[in-house]
Amino acid sequence: MFGFFSRRKTRVEKAREAFFKGDLETHKKLHAPEEIGKEPWHKTEQGKYIGQAVYGASDGIVTTFAAISGVAGANLSPKVALIVGLANLFADGISMAIGDYLSEKSEKDYLAAERERERWEVEHMPEAEKHEIREIYKRKGLSGEKLDKLVDAITSDKDLWVETMLHEELGLFEDDSSPLKSALVTFFAFIIAGFMPLIAYVFASQWNFLANNQFLISCIITGITLFAVGALRQIVTGVKWFIGGFEMLMIGGLSATVAYLIGWILKAVFNIVV
Repeated sequence: MFGFFSRRKTRVEKAREAFFKGDLETHKKLHAPEEIGKEPWHKTEQGKYIGQAVYGASDGIVTTFAAISGVAGANLSPKVALIVGLANLFADGISMAIGDYLSEKSEKDYLAAERERERWEVEHMPEAEKHEIREIYKRKGLSGEKLDKLVDAITSDKDLWVETMLHEELGLFEDDSSPLKSALVTFFAFIIAGFMPLIAYVFASQWNFLANNQFLISCIITGITLFAVGALRQIVTGVKWFIGGFEMLMIGGLSATVAYLIGWILKAVFNIVV
């Protein structure tokens, strides 16, 4: 997972950092014509999937830790925690990956269908479509000769015409990421981060200290991982790393606390013994 974060920062990311720091000089340099010309329009191959990696990791660790916290709250055997944790980890990881794949594929299929429809309308009803282009930019405040020239320029190229209709009329934008790669990134990020709360349970037989303090050590490892994953969210959200870290720590802690209390209540009510 961490290979996705060891990439070189793009010009846009550097500009974002300069903006938040109030570094006007760096911001101006990054917007110089020669710097803008260096920047490719599309995301890097690694950069496309950072969001899936970060959010997959976030969900993985919170989900798994909540599961074993419920078991700990019910005072069940550590073996039960291990079984529940691993089963939950892989089942949810696969479910998330499939959901991610189907969601992205559906969006791409929908975009392709809408593009074909717009192309058909441009070819068979050009005057009506040209009028729509005119109305779109008229609502944006253009008029007169400027509006006429812009409409003529757009409608002189069918591909540009169709893409403009997709963007401006339907609010649809092309995303060249792969649904399969996105699903795999989500899955492996979920599994790797979600495994952290289970380390103490998996290796308990190798060290007596682990065996005697499995849930405590799991809490410590999970807390560190939660903060780290939350801090990495700043790559996607732009928030300060320590704020992202504490937010993630609080969310994970709250989820685990609720799960622990539910396990404790069920234990008290039904007197579960395992």
